[in-house]
Amino acid sequence: MSFFATLFGAKAQETDAIKILDKETFKKAIEADSIQLVDVRTPQEYEAGHINNARNIDYFDQGNFTNSFEKLDKEKPVYVYCRSGNRSQKAAALLEAMGFREIYDLRGGYLGW
Repeated sequence: MSFFATLFGAKAQETDAIKILDKETFKKAIEADSIQLVDVRTPQEYEAGHINNARNIDYFDQGNFTNSFEKLDKEKPVYVYCRSGNRSQKAAALLEAMGFREIYDLRGGYLGW
């Protein structure tokens, strides 16, 4: 699958690298120190409210999205979420294609938080 097909089309399913977590499991997991927690919504959505300690990397900002994720540690777990779960599923698929080995996606996104 091409990079852009992954970025804009394919939705992630659970794979060896990607796990979709319910709210309670996600919440427990992000209590750990030094996690990589990323909100892939727009800056406006992020400013309206976000999960504590999340960094904002806008899924729709193509150039910055890839560059920002390249700076993260691919060997450490990364936790992603968006508004409802759609963008974060696409982001998770892209992260897997970029070589991330352990990706956790919040089922239902921030709406369910």
